[in-house]
Amino acid sequence: MANPLYDTLFARHAGRTDPLIRRPDGTALSYDAFLRLAAQIAHVLTAAGLAPGDRVAVQVEKSPEALAIYAACAQAGLIFLPLNTAYTADEMTYFVENSGAGLLICDPGAADTLSPVAARCGAKVETLASDGTGSLADKAAAAPDSFETAQRGETDLAAFLYTSGTTGRSKGAMLTQRNLLSNAAALAEAWHFSEADVLLHALPIFHTHGLFVACNVTLTAGGSMIFLPKFDLDAVLAALPDATTMMGVPTFYTRLLSDDRFDRDLAGHMRLFVSGSAPLLAETHRQFEARTGHRILERYGMTETNMNTSNPYDGERRAGTVGLPLPGVEAKVCDPATGETLPDGEIGVLEVRGPNVFEGYWGMPEKTAEELREDGFLITGDLAQRSGDGYVTIVGRNKDLVISGGYNVYPKEIEDVLDALPGIVESAVIGVPHPDFGETPVAVLVPEPGTAPDLEAIRAAVADKLARYKHPSSYEVVDALPRNTMGKVQKAELRRRFG
Repeated sequence: MANPLYDTLFARHAGRTDPLIRRPDGTALSYDAFLRLAAQIAHVLTAAGLAPGDRVAVQVEKSPEALAIYAACAQAGLIFLPLNTAYTADEMTYFVENSGAGLLICDPGAADTLSPVAARCGAKVETLASDGTGSLADKAAAAPDSFETAQRGETDLAAFLYTSGTTGRSKGAMLTQRNLLSNAAALAEAWHFSEADVLLHALPIFHTHGLFVACNVTLTAGGSMIFLPKFDLDAVLAALPDATTMMGVPTFYTRLLSDDRFDRDLAGHMRLFVSGSAPLLAETHRQFEARTGHRILERYGMTETNMNTSNPYDGERRAGTVGLPLPGVEAKVCDPATGETLPDGEIGVLEVRGPNVFEGYWGMPEKTAEELREDGFLITGDLAQRSGDGYVTIVGRNKDLVISGGYNVYPKEIEDVLDALPGIVESAVIGVPHPDFGETPVAVLVPEPGTAPDLEAIRAAVADKLARYKHPSSYEVVDALPRNTMGKVQKAELRRRFG
């Protein structure tokens, strides 16, 4: 193929009049109309002086036009760089400067703030609003609706995704066409996606989950998406009858379960619910099945790899696990000190290898060498254990491991005990400095609304279940745990607050 990414995901749908995107107002954008819009945007991008291999930084609200920028970049051979809409001007300065982006596309309301940022970095600016208006749209409307696709290969870079930067400066993960295509094909097959599927899409599209999982899988299968701007409970409940599948973060499913309107009848026609981006509590998994009859399919991935493992479509979807390695992906649990593979059942650092694994971090060869082994295995930094039949369970981040008095304390083991207690919605366990033990675990609890947890009873329950060195030295009660936009608990913030 002249351009595998564009040809596989987009070009093969040329001329199709059935919908790719279904808007909340009931209108739709056909595959053909979407491709013509993308071609017009590709003209605008190249008219700005961009050539294949150049970077396009995009910080805009979710819209069909925003997704068309991704397609336009693929067609023009440009590297697509989606950025969280919550990033400040200071953060944006780093991303634009670090990536060397030649063009920044932002919301019209942010143009005055971000134009000086772009100017300092030598980038041009175009604007795009959530309703599809802006300078990019104006120029695209005057451009031809066909574009000569740039010649690119599977090993050429297609996108940069910046990590969240919880341990320092964000790193730009370099993803090739092969990374994106191999993962989309594996997931579409594993999850039985087809042209008949209608995906309820309420995720952001600046993140791998909403973009390279949800959108790429839909495009691979040739289905359609109900494109909601964000997760709104009423909007999701209203859209469910028209959908066949849904992808979400655990918060989506807990919010659905909190509403009595979400019942077996409303979910009865659905084919599949998928969860990821943050751990799904086993209790949520059980409650969801009891309410709807559906077992949520949990999977595991990361910015640097897209998806690595998945519970099976046919077979046991095991609560509390992230399933089995996807076809073509190898996963092993290793000793963090030696790198030696550990026996099944032992906890160590998960390492993965496959066509989905990224090329490295942009401009950071030393960091790449630290995390990407010469044999192609990526050190994920996630602590995991593997069952005898291959199911992977993530027990936490390596950096979240608490070493107390020389003993390894895994937060998830304590969290599982706390989360199962009556009156506790969820918990997070962190390590804080201790003068004698070096570190000690502290438990942060979220009780059911309007209740106060019985801490003595909780201490007694923990003492009944866990060895003494695993007992939290103190318990803190909060209304909610701090989370990022994809629902991951921000333990670094908890350590700052309670450390």
